[in-house]
Amino acid sequence: MKIISINEKNIDNEHICCAIGTDKKNLSRAQSKKDWMKARFNEGLVFKRFDERGKFFIEYMPIENVWKPIIGKNYFVINCLWVAGRFQGKGLATKLLNECIEDANKQKKDGICIVTSTKKEGFLTDKKFFEKKSFETCDTAPPYFELMVLKLNKNAKSPEFSENAKKGICVNKKGFTFIYSDQCPFMEYIDIITGVLNKKKMLFEVIKLKNNKEAQKIAGPFGTLSIFYNGEIKSHEIITEKRFEKFLDGIV
Repeated sequence: MKIISINEKNIDNEHICCAIGTDKKNLSRAQSKKDWMKARFNEGLVFKRFDERGKFFIEYMPIENVWKPIIGKNYFVINCLWVAGRFQGKGLATKLLNECIEDANKQKKDGICIVTSTKKEGFLTDKKFFEKKSFETCDTAPPYFELMVLKLNKNAKSPEFSENAKKGICVNKKGFTFIYSDQCPFMEYIDIITGVLNKKKMLFEVIKLKNNKEAQKIAGPFGTLSIFYNGEIKSHEIITEKRFEKFLDGIV
C-alpha cells in the first residue's frame, strides 16, 4: 500500500474513508464531508490515506485556519488520525503521522498539535499513541480535553486552548445546545438525538458553524461537535439514540 493525497483534483473520484459505504445514506454522508473539504483546500487542508478501500487516514491543517478553539502560530493541527478494523496494529498510524511531520518540516512549521483526552474517548485518538511519538500535553480544557504538541522548534511558543474553551461555557444557559460543523459526515445523528429531546419536551438549540472564525470562538475543543447542557460542555460524541438516552440519565 502507498499513501495518496486527496485534493481538489481527485476528490470527486476518491473515497474519503469516514463513510465508505455505497448505500444512499453513506453516499450522502460522504458528499457532505467532501463539500466541506473542497472549501477548505485553499485554507491548507491536507487529507491523506492509503490507496486501498478502508478507514485509515490523516487530516490536518494550519492552526491559523483550524476549526477548533486553539490559539497559536505556525503549527499544524491534526483534525483526525484514524486507523480502524483489520488495518490496526500494522504501523499504519505511524506512517500517516510521519507524513504530517515530514510536511511540517518542509514548511518549516514550529510543530504539530492535536486535541486528545485524559482518558480514551470516542472520536479522539488515544493520547498514549502520541505520548509514544514524543507529543506532550501543553494545555487542558473541561471536561476532559487535552492539547498535545510535538515541537519541531523547541523555542517556539506552545499552542493553547482559547479562554472560551478553558471555561467550557456557552451563551445558552437553558437546556441543550448542539454546535457542529460538516467536518464530520455523521451529523444526521443530531436530528436523531434532538428527536429524543422533542419527545421529552426538553429545550434545545442547534447551531451550525459557518467558518473557522466561528469555530475558533466556541467553547468546545473538539470543534466538530460540542454538546452543552445548561451552558456547560458535557460531551463531543456523535452517539446513537440508545446511548443518548443513557447519557441523559447521567446528567439530567
